[in-house]
Amino acid sequence: MVHYNRISLLLLLSLCLTGTGRGQSAPLPAAAAGSSSIRLNQLGFYPNGPKIAIILTDAGGPFQVTTPDGKKVLFSGTLSEARKNSISGKTARTADFSAFRTAGTYVINVPGVGQSYAFTIKQNIHRDLASGSLKGFYYQRASTSLPEKFAGQWHRPAGHPDNQVLIHPSAASASRPAGTTIASSGGWYDAGDYNKYIVNSGITVGTLLSLYEDFPDFCKQLTANIPESGNRLPDLLDESLWNLRWMLTMQDPADGGVYHKLTNPKFDGMVMPDKAKPDRYVVQKSVTAALDFAAVMAQASRIFNAYNRELPGLSDSCKTAAVKAWQWAKQNPNALYDQDAMNKAFDPDVVTGTYGDRDASDEWIWAAAELYLTTKDDAYYTAVNLFPDDKTPLPSWPQVRTLAYYSLARMQRQLTPRGQQDLPKIKAHIMQLADQLRQDVSRQAFQTPMGKSASDYIWGSSAVAANQGIALIQAYRLSGEKSYLEAALSNMDYMLGRNAVGYSFVTGFGHKTPMHPHHRPSVADGIDVPVPGLLSGGTNANAARQDKCAGYTTTIADEVYLDADCSYASNEIAINWNAPLVYLATALEALQDKLSTGNTRK
Repeated sequence: MVHYNRISLLLLLSLCLTGTGRGQSAPLPAAAAGSSSIRLNQLGFYPNGPKIAIILTDAGGPFQVTTPDGKKVLFSGTLSEARKNSISGKTARTADFSAFRTAGTYVINVPGVGQSYAFTIKQNIHRDLASGSLKGFYYQRASTSLPEKFAGQWHRPAGHPDNQVLIHPSAASASRPAGTTIASSGGWYDAGDYNKYIVNSGITVGTLLSLYEDFPDFCKQLTANIPESGNRLPDLLDESLWNLRWMLTMQDPADGGVYHKLTNPKFDGMVMPDKAKPDRYVVQKSVTAALDFAAVMAQASRIFNAYNRELPGLSDSCKTAAVKAWQWAKQNPNALYDQDAMNKAFDPDVVTGTYGDRDASDEWIWAAAELYLTTKDDAYYTAVNLFPDDKTPLPSWPQVRTLAYYSLARMQRQLTPRGQQDLPKIKAHIMQLADQLRQDVSRQAFQTPMGKSASDYIWGSSAVAANQGIALIQAYRLSGEKSYLEAALSNMDYMLGRNAVGYSFVTGFGHKTPMHPHHRPSVADGIDVPVPGLLSGGTNANAARQDKCAGYTTTIADEVYLDADCSYASNEIAINWNAPLVYLATALEALQDKLSTGNTRK
């Protein structure tokens, strides 16, 4: 059964503030449930930014922006001409009130359709979301308790100390025989389960570190009420370190290889972390894990070099680890992770998340680029073919090539002459991707880059929207063209409610949010509301086939979503989905003044 829980705005904002620890905003008055035919960013809008609501109606006519009680009309407009959703065939019209810039709390009223959820117009509209989604990683910490001071009502005892993790036979070596143990504490739980995976940690930490490199000054101001808040590091780096230090424990010091994952043989039940007791293993070293690890450690080395006083030796240790992992990968280029083959050869069988990849060429490109940027050694740059074709794939855990392009463009002033030769091509790749995303957005039913194709609606589609937003931010940073920034903002609107199912996909942020995510702590903690600041995977055209959860009511690609904890194919959470959400929300906050007319440069 689908549970469409609607929590009052007063309660939701209270939860948001508890989750972020900011507490500087007064709660807004509760509003009546919004019309399901009016879709908009359920948090609100920047005063000088675009402001769009999508109205699912065949009829044209006027719309109004009013006070929440509907008694005072503050802006009037006319709905746009009808557009047909190319996926569902349904009719949509736009209520554009961008010209209305007065700060306050309002609703959209459309005669004959109804009234929207209340929303706010103000500066820093996504600031609490940026902090709250970063705080989401704190709630995923393994091997530590979460005290009430920082976790609020979601406080919990420590689980999975991981100080005696078994060497799986697939990972055995002369110095670490099968059945011996290592300490591998810390890190983040990967998703709704309690395992820890290097491949997915790679793109996750890489995305967070890239946010810091793109917007260091703003990131230094971003706080999330974590135990390390107030020290000399930004909270973004403190939180990233919790996982980075765990990743370092996953490298075999004898040969530089990196274990693919730390896992139970089978997934834990729907219990709290401290109640999960099965043995844990590190399993087979893989080339994709080694290369993702090398990329992240190289990037971390250059970032933490500025914090040598606070973290003496960390930068050097990260660089050394990156080089050793690269060298192991060169010696073991065919060591792809094949879980089925591993299970045929070794016991116990492992049936948790695979993160398998049949092609490591993109991981080679990312690792080579990050090592080149950190060491300034052209040998890394020329070791791979950076441009195997003319494509620029959207980043995802099995496809990280474009992360290399982002980093090379970001660090363009530090490139050696060899790298400078390719800079025009690097920029062209990024702009090509962004132009594809930006093209014909105004013709789409929801007027977002997300959803231009039914192929967007895959497992983790919310992260597709967020990563599209990052690509558009990169293009804006290169070109200064405001249309890229506005397109990125529209994808944030998508994630927060301007979509075909009318959900804000972030727990605790909005009026209609996931209440039953596939997330073990949220299921097992006995608290009605889930852990806040977590991005649900979102609409997935193939979800019913993939998770067999009962309750799906449609096969329309952009509408297949179920707010039920059995729906892991549409309603799980994952660290690699939260990271681009943190990036996009933070970047939009850092760039919000650039949305003003006449201020289009970065």
